[in-house]
Amino acid sequence: MQTVHKKLFISIFLLIISAAGAYAQKQLTLSGKITDDQSGEVLIGATVLCMGADTLGTTTDINGYYQLSVPAGQYNVKISYVGYKSVTVQLDVKANTGKNFKLEAEAMSVGEVEVQAEASDKNVKSIEMSTVSLSGKTIKQLPVIFGETDVLKSITLLPGIKSGGEGNTGFYVRGGGPDQNLVMLDEAVVYNASHLLGFFSVFNGDAVENVEVIKGGMPANYGGRLSSIVNVGMKEGDVYKTRVTGGIGLISSRLQIEGPIQKEKSSFVVSARRTYGDVLARPFLADSIKGNSLYFYDLNAKLTFNLGPKDRFYVIGYMGRDAFRFVNNRVNKFTFSVNWGNKIAGVRWNHTYNSKLTSNLSVIYNDYDLRSTAEFLSGSLNVYSGLRDVTSKLDYFYVPNKKVKVKYGAQYIYHTFIPGILSAQQSGVNINQTINRQFAHEGAGYVSVDYEASPRIYINAGLRYSLFDQIGPYKQPLYDELGAPTGETIEYKKGESIKLWQGAEPRFSFRYSIDATTSVKGSYTRTLQYLHLATSSSATLPTDLWVPSSKLVKPQVADQVAVGLFKNFKKDEYETSIEAYYKPMQNQIEFKPGAQLFFNQNLENEMVFGKGLSYGVEFLIKKTRGKTTGWIGYTWSKTTRTFNEFNYGNPYYYRYDRRHDISVVITHQINKKWNANFVFVYGSGNVLTLPQQRMTYNFGLSTQSPLPYFNIVDRYVDIANFRMPAYHRADVSFNYTPKPDNKKFQSSWNFSVYNLYSRANPYFIYFDPDVASQTVKARMVYLFPIIPSVTWNFKF
Repeated sequence: MQTVHKKLFISIFLLIISAAGAYAQKQLTLSGKITDDQSGEVLIGATVLCMGADTLGTTTDINGYYQLSVPAGQYNVKISYVGYKSVTVQLDVKANTGKNFKLEAEAMSVGEVEVQAEASDKNVKSIEMSTVSLSGKTIKQLPVIFGETDVLKSITLLPGIKSGGEGNTGFYVRGGGPDQNLVMLDEAVVYNASHLLGFFSVFNGDAVENVEVIKGGMPANYGGRLSSIVNVGMKEGDVYKTRVTGGIGLISSRLQIEGPIQKEKSSFVVSARRTYGDVLARPFLADSIKGNSLYFYDLNAKLTFNLGPKDRFYVIGYMGRDAFRFVNNRVNKFTFSVNWGNKIAGVRWNHTYNSKLTSNLSVIYNDYDLRSTAEFLSGSLNVYSGLRDVTSKLDYFYVPNKKVKVKYGAQYIYHTFIPGILSAQQSGVNINQTINRQFAHEGAGYVSVDYEASPRIYINAGLRYSLFDQIGPYKQPLYDELGAPTGETIEYKKGESIKLWQGAEPRFSFRYSIDATTSVKGSYTRTLQYLHLATSSSATLPTDLWVPSSKLVKPQVADQVAVGLFKNFKKDEYETSIEAYYKPMQNQIEFKPGAQLFFNQNLENEMVFGKGLSYGVEFLIKKTRGKTTGWIGYTWSKTTRTFNEFNYGNPYYYRYDRRHDISVVITHQINKKWNANFVFVYGSGNVLTLPQQRMTYNFGLSTQSPLPYFNIVDRYVDIANFRMPAYHRADVSFNYTPKPDNKKFQSSWNFSVYNLYSRANPYFIYFDPDVASQTVKARMVYLFPIIPSVTWNFKF
């Protein structure tokens, strides 16, 4: 069986490669990259018109690249982009030609700004729905906490995407859980996207070019998660000159260096960031707690090579780590430390065969691990867990004519799951214990076809077929009829198939244009998810553990239907949309009450499976040009879960069911030096399960205390029976950019106030027993009051 699976994976790749190689070149290719002449940032959706005997046109992709198929001859090539001066050049195309363009920003009237990450009418004319893009520039303008721009907090300001709460980078999309979002950095999966226990995301704003979020209508080339795709694109280095940018904030600093390796042909960019709260606090710590620290750092790097008009090659790298250390230097000395992080390395080759066929080949390695250590007078304890992937992807994009576009490709991932390795030493005795490692193949092939049936009707139909094969070596625990472990195991050899899961994932979407500024869109998406997150909390904390589908753990399944109306006003200055969705989910996972999630050889037997349902309506109005820009988003939604083991088998509200969610984002250009930014968010409170009764058992007097000894027992009748108070907050920031003394060095200041009116938003609830009165009170913990911050940014 294992040999058959390997042959199937190989056959998918060989079929695609042979199909692509059979296509012959017929016309010449004109291609290149379009960037801002000052910052070097790519311009997404810039228009390229090639005017000769016939007029041909295209737009730049997410990386700022364009390509056109043209016969040999002379052409007037016009490059245009909203907010920039158009450029027209004459080219004599005799062979495949590469030509890059740098556009100059137009002089704007005082106060005029623009926030466009794509073509101004894309939301109406494209077939994409439930998809939003934000540029790195837009994200940087938003108010920040402690001076740090946060990509993941920024996307929670969009309809349908909900924050996990105060001080939490976990996010929840259309009723899904935190593990149902596929977060990627330049196509590489990021398994833990948080820093500082969830307060910040792992994405350095300086290194981010753009962010694309897909909530529904998921293209067939994406899979592996039920709810969303978050694709963070890394910035490419400047191919013209070396630049240095950075910033110094209250708790962290950033530095980025970019420039050409070979002018106009290759470039590099390296970005680094570190917090230094631990360093600043060290002189003020008491002797009893000296050595305590909490910090993070991350490093991004990207190399870009333009090997000619047909080939581009990329090398990416990321390394980020958090470290927490607690030291008690009192009589019973004790030290506890935990550190966790992601490591990513990848290469990508983009090749143009001809004007109709391009390919993209990626090979990526990623590693997430968690290490914790406890040291005490008589010994020590060390725990290690993690997850490693090796991924290869091959994608093709084929355009046989103006009305048809075809995407097809395949993906293969080799997973290594490391649930836990424990080593302990006490009084000269060593103890070593290892939870079984698990291994799996994951593969998928897909095809997607876009067809313009008429000027009004555009259709996309796609099919993704995925496989997940858990393989040996592995010792499978056996259980009796009641689910208790028998102590016996079945041993599987290396590479032997244990359990194969597979399934088809159809995708369909359409766009009907009512007129030039109005369209109706709809989509249906089925998604399968083979990896699951075992967590003891709602946040993506570093104690979370990823587990694979297996004999006992079923893959999660979701079917989503969405329909929307899209309308632009005033020459695309205002974009509006309203979308409704309905998403039933199967094989949702919860854990039995009292389950031991970590260092548990029988973790699979602690899981229970049920159903989920989410439906809602999302509204967005966005102003893209002028003195004042921004958006207002509103979501009404309802999300439930149903498990036979909970609530007597009746549906109950999911912990992140949020009936109302509102976000207001406003940017105002005061003058050439100052701009102001304002954010307001409101959300219904999260759902909790609290005991309906607390019973006190008095056991009389204790020999250790003159007070009666008593115990408290909670009595639960219903679950999800309490809703936290509504969450709301306002933030404001001002950016000041003084006129530079010279053209080489520029600087700016960011002044931000987080939680402007100091709203006490609850972080969690705990129960505080009072021994004297034998009562227990529920108390809320609040995290952030009003927090001002200042950051100095520079570039030269």
